[in-house]
Amino acid sequence: MAPKSHARWLVLLGVWVIYTAFGLVAASLAPLVKQIEHDLGMSHAQMGGVMGAWQLVYIVAALPCGVLLDRLGARWALLLGALCVAASAYWRGEATSFAGLAAAVMLFGVGGPIISAGAPKVIAQWFQGPSRGLAMGIYITGPALGGVACLTLTPAWLLPRFDNDWRFILSLWAGVTVAAGLVWLALASLPGVRDKTDERQSSSHEPHREVLMGLLRLPSVRLVLGMAVGVFMVSHGMSNWLPALLTHGGMPEVQAGYWSSVPTLVGILGSLTIPRLAVPERRFLILALLSSAILAASVLLQFTAPAALFPGLVLQGIARSTLTTVLMLSLVELPEVGARHAGVASGLFFGAGEIGGMLGPLILGVLYDWTHGFAAGLVLFTAVGAGLLAGAWRLRALA
Repeated sequence: MAPKSHARWLVLLGVWVIYTAFGLVAASLAPLVKQIEHDLGMSHAQMGGVMGAWQLVYIVAALPCGVLLDRLGARWALLLGALCVAASAYWRGEATSFAGLAAAVMLFGVGGPIISAGAPKVIAQWFQGPSRGLAMGIYITGPALGGVACLTLTPAWLLPRFDNDWRFILSLWAGVTVAAGLVWLALASLPGVRDKTDERQSSSHEPHREVLMGLLRLPSVRLVLGMAVGVFMVSHGMSNWLPALLTHGGMPEVQAGYWSSVPTLVGILGSLTIPRLAVPERRFLILALLSSAILAASVLLQFTAPAALFPGLVLQGIARSTLTTVLMLSLVELPEVGARHAGVASGLFFGAGEIGGMLGPLILGVLYDWTHGFAAGLVLFTAVGAGLLAGAWRLRALA
């Protein structure tokens, strides 16, 4: 039997492993844009549409997946999510056309919301007080590290080693994700852990329509959802197009892969420190500072000089990795939400956020085809950062 004092850390490890695989697959297309576009005859606009395809499904699936999570329990729901993500990665490697690749990416939108809504729900069940912010900061490093591994290993090691076979690389990530799902299942099935990871929340016996409408009637919830749209737009847009943005500015492909990992590496440090500092009395100031970081980063990334580019990547990494966590923490700690309605609330949050997650890569790709550069998209992200800054101060007034 796992000692009770250690059980929650084993659960956190399981969530972290499965979320790391999530990050691997989410970032898997970014370093392969050149190879996939050449092989399948796709434009940047089409690739942007593919990158945003799973977010389109995610928007529709997020709330039902939150309900499923409440009814099924975290142990089996997270395993199901991992298997869907693995299937998406595998079928990406089997695609022979734009439509086939888009369909494979869409499957990620079914498994993704189960994982991203399930993780904060599990943390809300097992952690309380300041340790909850720390736990959220720890598990969010999972997708960050997954993204780093994908962005650095793919161009520098995997592509040269496997003769630019992008299909094999995607199949490799599928296998890693299946293994991660099995690790989660093993840890979540331990004595002393299993009962709680199988637990169904009482909200599963309430009419979910009433829960949903009750949450949406809260001005603070609506504002958090609106801010999530902006955060995800910038996060997904930049994470998918950053290697291409850097190579467009003249950086060699392998070097661009390493530089693309800077925001993620910085974000890992931010994830381990900033969320635990975001206690209620400081939370809105931290939201304002992170929003300002997005604004400043979108300006600095328009330059190719390292003196401007590197600080822009650092600021982007700090904001990108922690804004989602701090916003989610703000949401689940509302008295009307709590652990009881965390599944539905998380589904709402990520469903709204992925509207921006879909639009970010798509808009950058379309604007690139129209303007033959990324400057217009970065200007748009500057405006989004300004909107987030205003939203942070408004949320302070509503809380």
